[in-house]
Amino acid sequence: MGLLHYNANRLLRIMSTTFSWNIVNLERHTADGVVFTVHYNVDAEDGTYSAGVYGSLGLEAPEPDSMMPFDSLTEEVVVSWVKDKFGDEKVAEIEAALQAQLDEKHALSKASGVPWS
Repeated sequence: MGLLHYNANRLLRIMSTTFSWNIVNLERHTADGVVFTVHYNVDAEDGTYSAGVYGSLGLEAPEPDSMMPFDSLTEEVVVSWVKDKFGDEKVAEIEAALQAQLDEKHALSKASGVPWS
């Protein structure tokens, strides 16, 4: 995703946003290593500003023949589980919300404070 932005010199530049999905923690059953909850962060960065969101997602137990040993899991595998469970529409919604936060930081439409010192 990109953002069109006018800087002080009125030059148009296109800023590209990078989204990073990271796994913060996994909850699992100790008896069999089956992961039942994933805690994740999604971070957005455009070179000037950043935004992020934290969440957790419950998982159903996998079929026994498709179970991966806990010690063999990688962050990429677990991120794919999260994105697959959410589906493309929800992933796009999360990333769009983060992009909206970055856009707001570039073109403030709200402020707070008082006019006196």
